[in-house]
Amino acid sequence: MTTTGSPVRLDSVKKTYGRGESGVVALAGVSVEFPAGSFTAVMGPSGSGKSTLLHCAAGLDRPDTGSVTLVGTDLKGRTETQLTELRREHVAFVFQSFNLMPALNVEENITLPMLLAGKEPDRAWIAQVVERVGLSQRVRHRPGELSGGQQQRVAIARALAGRSAVTFADEPTGALDTSTALEVLGLLRELADAGQTIVMVTHDPVAASFADEVLFLVDGQIVTKMASPAVEMVAAELARLGARAKQARGRQ
Repeated sequence: MTTTGSPVRLDSVKKTYGRGESGVVALAGVSVEFPAGSFTAVMGPSGSGKSTLLHCAAGLDRPDTGSVTLVGTDLKGRTETQLTELRREHVAFVFQSFNLMPALNVEENITLPMLLAGKEPDRAWIAQVVERVGLSQRVRHRPGELSGGQQQRVAIARALAGRSAVTFADEPTGALDTSTALEVLGLLRELADAGQTIVMVTHDPVAASFADEVLFLVDGQIVTKMASPAVEMVAAELARLGARAKQARGRQ
């Protein structure tokens, strides 16, 4: 399967939760491509559709209309088993909740996705990754013996170790202290520079400044894009969109 071009593409994707008057439009016809080797931050007010965009792009949620292409595969009509296999082969996730197996140690958590995919872990590469995330002294520890920041670094190492085509990150630094957050963001930047496609939802202008481009969502639509984002520019745009949203609510 080829992963050249844009490994992630959404075409006119719409997603509504609920029905009738109580229905909430999460995505209102979003079309966007995430090229190979790019790092994109997705931002916007709460309820703007950021996580829904991520979940639809990863095949975790099915759009009502429109199409999603993930590493060359149209997700429409795929069974849950087929989607799981596709993700296992080509996709890594970094979520705020870490999603580590409590009975497994650090090294076992890092290699688990590869073993499930039937791949032989590259032990030399994994040792490098573990060292880069500062966990060399912790490989035999279980998640319950680690701090939140250390658990997040295990999740990042897991994403790095598999050399996946795409990494989806949902608020990956939300629970971390500043120095650990900057480490994690630096590693995500390295992943992109090494050819992975990174799509990250964040509220943090500092986190967004590590990306190549920021997409701003409001009411399920991409309203603006910002290339080479600087912290101050991102913060100013968020403030502008927040004020606009407040005005719109006031008119309702």
